[in-house]
Amino acid sequence: MSEHYSVMLKETIELLNINPKGVYVDGTLGRGGHSKSILNKLTTGSMICFDKDEDAINLSKDILVDYKEKIKFIHEDFIKAKEILNNEQIYEIDGFLLDLGVSSPQFDKGERGFSYRFDSRLDMRMDKRQKLTAYEVVNNYTFNQLVVMLLKYGEERNAKLIARGIEKQRLLKPIETTFELVDVIKKSLPNKVLSKKGHPAKQTFQAIRIEVNDELDCLDESILNLCSLLKVGGRGVIITFHSLEDRIVKNVFNKLSTAPFVNSKIPLLPSQMEQADYRVINKKPLTASKEELEVNNRSHSAKLRCIEKIRG
Repeated sequence: MSEHYSVMLKETIELLNINPKGVYVDGTLGRGGHSKSILNKLTTGSMICFDKDEDAINLSKDILVDYKEKIKFIHEDFIKAKEILNNEQIYEIDGFLLDLGVSSPQFDKGERGFSYRFDSRLDMRMDKRQKLTAYEVVNNYTFNQLVVMLLKYGEERNAKLIARGIEKQRLLKPIETTFELVDVIKKSLPNKVLSKKGHPAKQTFQAIRIEVNDELDCLDESILNLCSLLKVGGRGVIITFHSLEDRIVKNVFNKLSTAPFVNSKIPLLPSQMEQADYRVINKKPLTASKEELEVNNRSHSAKLRCIEKIRG
C-alpha cells in the first residue's frame, strides 16, 4: 500500500476546534486519516464514521483498532447520517467532516474502474451493493443522456463529440473496459484538444463517476442536515476537489450564514432583527500549503470551507 496522506489534515483539525468530550461525525471515512487525528484529541468523546464503500470500512477498522471504544462504523452514505444518528438517539454533534470525491484506495485499486490509469472493467461504484455501474451508463444511456451528463458533471466542452464516439463504438461492440473507453474518447477528439495539457478522458471519467454514485444531487440537502445537528460552537469542515462540489458547498454555507430578509420599511431596532444561526469561518476556501503539495499530489485541487453554528 502506498503511503497515505490525509488532505489538509492540519487545517482540518485546527478549524474543527476539537472538544475532547465531544461527538464528531466523519461522513467520508476513507482510510481514516482525518478520523484518527480527531480521535487522538478526544478523551471521553466519540466518533461516528460513515462510508458507503465496504472496503473503506473494513480497512479503517484495522487502522483504527486502538480506538474501537470511541468509534462507531456505519456502512452507509452520509446522506442518511441525520436519520441514522437520530435513530441512535444522537440529536446534537460537536462537529463533522466531509472529504468529498474518490478516496485514494478507490483510485489506486485498478479493478474498481475509477481510473483511466488502469485497465479494468467499467464499474466506478463506491457502494458495490448498488446496481448502476459505469458499464451501464456508457453502454445504455442515449446520446442525449450522455451529452447532458458530460456537460453537467464533467463540464466537458466536447460532450457531443465524445457522446457520438461512444454511440458509434457500441454499434460495433459494447465498451467494456476503462482503456476501451479511453480509446473511444481519444478517437472522438480533434488533435488540438489531444495536444493540450492533462488527460483527455479526465472530465468524462469524472462525469460518469458522479452519475454512477449520485454524488451531487443530494449534497446540498446532506450538508444542511449535518449543519442542523451542530451544537452552538460546533463546526463543519468540507473538503472538495472540483468546482461543482465547491459551488454547492459555498452556496449552502452562504445561505445558512445570511440573516433572514427584513423589509427596510419596517422600523426595527438591531436587537429586534433576526440574525443568522451560522457563520462562515473562512470566506475564501483554503488550499493546500506548498509543503503539502510537494508530498501529496491529490491536494492540488482541494478546497476547504468551514462553518460554525453560533446560535440555536
